[in-house]
Amino acid sequence: MEVQFEAAFLKALKKHASIKKTVKNKVDLIIQDPVAFGEPLKGNWRGFYSCPVKRNFIIIYLYCDVCRKKGDDSFVNCADCSETDDQTIKFIILGPHDKTYGI
Repeated sequence: MEVQFEAAFLKALKKHASIKKTVKNKVDLIIQDPVAFGEPLKGNWRGFYSCPVKRNFIIIYLYCDVCRKKGDDSFVNCADCSETDDQTIKFIILGPHDKTYGI
């Protein structure tokens, strides 16, 4: 499994350092089974998954294998899609629920 962290995710992790350990635990669980721990998103976030970190805090990520199988890769349109292995998880953003979806 290849794991990638977007700059926005890493920046948010620094900003919310108080929950770093909880985020790490969730990231580890997602890496073990990306589909089991996330909820597929719809609408503008089609192709992505979200996973709660704590009450009102979420991680949004992309699992390339499922994205391609569902045909969402043309919707998501990652710049590096053709070079990325199916077994890749991209952690996109981390933050409070309402603010995260409003990016």
